[in-house]
Amino acid sequence: MKICGIERAESVDIAIEYGADFIGFVFYSPSPRNLTLEKAKQLKSRIPKHVTTVGLFVDPTNSEIDDVLAAIDLDLIQLHGDENPSRVLEIKRQTHLPILKAIRLGSHADLAISKNYYEVADHLLFDAKVPTTSPKILPGGNAISFDWKILNDVKIPLPWMLAGGLNCQNIREAVEATGANTVDVSSGVESNPGIKDLELIMNFLTVAKML
Repeated sequence: MKICGIERAESVDIAIEYGADFIGFVFYSPSPRNLTLEKAKQLKSRIPKHVTTVGLFVDPTNSEIDDVLAAIDLDLIQLHGDENPSRVLEIKRQTHLPILKAIRLGSHADLAISKNYYEVADHLLFDAKVPTTSPKILPGGNAISFDWKILNDVKIPLPWMLAGGLNCQNIREAVEATGANTVDVSSGVESNPGIKDLELIMNFLTVAKML
């Protein structure tokens, strides 16, 4: 279970208390969940070693990644932009860290793209394909889901996560439809964009643990 876009100490603490396996920090300035390096350092100090700290980037430059890694230790790099397989491999070699590559799904054709990353990524994350009609839509965290049937009975040779509009009300249906072993939530546990709701985090993780 992954809580992404963590923004304050209370959110970290409650996520860990209720069994989150992954804590995600966003390093993407247009996002309301973007963290400063100083804030990320403060939050990182609260995360025990058995919980994986994930850094989310969107089409980052090498220097942007270097700046973050100079400030805090990450366990996993999440690439949530349009990074092609060559760029993913380049970042993996640069950081010496495993890579979680986000794949945006809107159809079975989009799922086929994931095969290009099997040899370079260590994990995949399936998120909703964002509409191109709105320039304000971010690459992720938009409370948008996709047709989960796309992932029905699909064999993925890498560990993978399900994301995209998940919340306490639909997580059971989503997991049953996709067979996902790991789920990723951000907007589904927020009271406002970028503001995590502690009760929603508790409820989501409680339900997820029962699946």
